[in-house]
Amino acid sequence: MNNKKVLIITHEGDNACVANVTDHIEQIGGNVIRFDVDKYPTTASLTSSYNKQGWSVELEGTMAQLLDDNLTGVWYRRSHYIGRNLKNLIHDAYLPATLGEVKRTLYGMVESLPCFQMERYSTYRRLDSKEEQLKIAHKYGMQIPATCISNSPQKIKEFMQQVGGEFVAKMQSSFAIVKDNIEQVVFTTLLDPEDIEQLEDIQYCPMIFQEKIEKKLELRVTIVGYEFFAFSIDSQKQEDTKIDWRKDGLSLINEWKPFQLPERIKKSLTLLMDYYQLNYGAIDLIVTPDDEYYFLEINPAGEYFWLDQMCGHAISQQIAKVLIGAALRRE
Repeated sequence: MNNKKVLIITHEGDNACVANVTDHIEQIGGNVIRFDVDKYPTTASLTSSYNKQGWSVELEGTMAQLLDDNLTGVWYRRSHYIGRNLKNLIHDAYLPATLGEVKRTLYGMVESLPCFQMERYSTYRRLDSKEEQLKIAHKYGMQIPATCISNSPQKIKEFMQQVGGEFVAKMQSSFAIVKDNIEQVVFTTLLDPEDIEQLEDIQYCPMIFQEKIEKKLELRVTIVGYEFFAFSIDSQKQEDTKIDWRKDGLSLINEWKPFQLPERIKKSLTLLMDYYQLNYGAIDLIVTPDDEYYFLEINPAGEYFWLDQMCGHAISQQIAKVLIGAALRRE
């Protein structure tokens, strides 16, 4: 295992997950190169160059030949706050173009590295499609909610009339709206009759509409390589967490419990991971009062920090093994 290197892409404000994975990699006998993207490009440099000796990549002024002969893996953990200090240095007229070049340079460098990656930038972008996720999960045996993705008020109303019952609305991606210097995260929302009658503005921004699935439990299933780490939460105990447990997740953080998944569900989720060639996935499921399992989504960069603490950092340890090539992984 000696001399094996792992490149970790993250940012300075990331939580202890990176330090835990780094510790485990070093215990196995590997080395870690950490690149904090929020330092780039103002206080960190990235240079890719080619000559007769081949390609090399220089990060933060320290030469590291990031080739497949000495780079065992890349963990694309986070890319938050790229170029965060540029707005103080670049004129507003040039800032969008500058940020675009900074991001394309970083993403292009990572994507082109000829080694194992967890995961490639292109894989993250593909998984932005919640529609494809639902189709593939259903193909491999998972139940999914009745779903309509549209910007047509008329088609959405027709869908709701056909399906009946209650509905929730959600966005394709997680984001926050800042108004009057107050950040408001957009969570999954239960629609009331008044909302349904006032859908005209949806014409300008498509959303996902799904039938509301009754919940006994919600599951977060973290898969690393071929290892499963499943936990459950009773999100129905509190009013604020009934529709989206993230809305007040902190109050439930100590109530997650290990959960034994049925083999048929594990098989379906393994096939889903195989399809996308993923080695990390944070999957959200619903267990109904009738013990039916519904797939909601898979996040290839979903947070696991609080769950890792509940299992003795076993998730971080497995990530380290996969990155260093000490555990079975999808190549």
